Amino acid sequence: MMGTAGCAGEPAGGTTPDGGGAELVDVHAHFLTDAYLAAATAAGHRTPDGMPAWPRWDVDSHLALMDASGIATSILSISSPGVHFGATGGGDEPARRLARQVNEFAAGVVAAHPTRFGQFAALPLPDVAGAVAEAVYALDELGANGVVVLSHAGGVYPADPVLDPLLEELNRRAAVVLVHPTSPPHWEAVARGRPRPLMEFLFDGARAAVDLALSDRLTRFPDIHWVFTHGGGVLPLLADRIDLFLAHVGGGAPRSRDLMSRFWYDCAGTPFPLQLPALAAVVGTERLLYGSDFCFTPPAAVAAQLASLDAAPAPEGSVSWRDLLARNAGRLVRSE
Repeated sequence: MMGTAGCAGEPAGGTTPDGGGAELVDVHAHFLTDAYLAAATAAGHRTPDGMPAWPRWDVDSHLALMDASGIATSILSISSPGVHFGATGGGDEPARRLARQVNEFAAGVVAAHPTRFGQFAALPLPDVAGAVAEAVYALDELGANGVVVLSHAGGVYPADPVLDPLLEELNRRAAVVLVHPTSPPHWEAVARGRPRPLMEFLFDGARAAVDLALSDRLTRFPDIHWVFTHGGGVLPLLADRIDLFLAHVGGGAPRSRDLMSRFWYDCAGTPFPLQLPALAAVVGTERLLYGSDFCFTPPAAVAAQLASLDAAPAPEGSVSWRDLLARNAGRLVRSE
């Protein structure tokens, strides 16, 4: 099983099928179960976040994608809309049961394929008590690599003080927390009928990151390892503007690059030619990670993303982007 967060270690060994570099650790990989799909659909999520339909997932197809792509290990997580569907899903108790079901299913996949899969456990937020209990169970009993939270849960963003009991437990365990974007509050007014992953996810993920960076949570809970998806979304474009406001409106010293460089970022989506260079210009390259976003991103798009990584000039000090991303993952999670 993949190991704990924040421990030095070597990246997954081996090379890509064509010898192009170190094999990757995919920190942004999703799974689905029949029970999860049934619960989400019953709660009204027939087209998740405005996408045309739910994708299909099974272990064998995921392994086939990994083998074809040079991915050594995928860390599985539940994507948006998460496991808590609000009143339409029955409230807190069904969300707690669903979180437990998907987490134990993922743990079973990891047990069957311990070198190929890891797990970021789902939490039933905004039910804080339920989320604390599930995080403790998943991290301590199931051996999860970390947890996944949405950019907000019912309008509650990760820096909201109501989540402090959860952050205390995660900080105590030096946990990895994957922050996955979701449809923003009042998305009906802004998405204008388009799938929310097209644009709204990139804004809401950045909103969660900025809220964390400008709060005291990074100081109060310094041992949590926050991972943001899709290259930080629109975050790289906000750094200069945040510093402008800190200097001239907020009364603080410009420090956005320092704050943003405390996070980790996966490169799911369209890393080149623009996204990853823009992010690296703000935070450097030492906390960049690989993410496929499979199964919500189909295999052909995963292949295109990897082709763009392989065609890009190698970052300074690395043989290739694969080499850099694999080494970085070895610093975040390790094999036991």
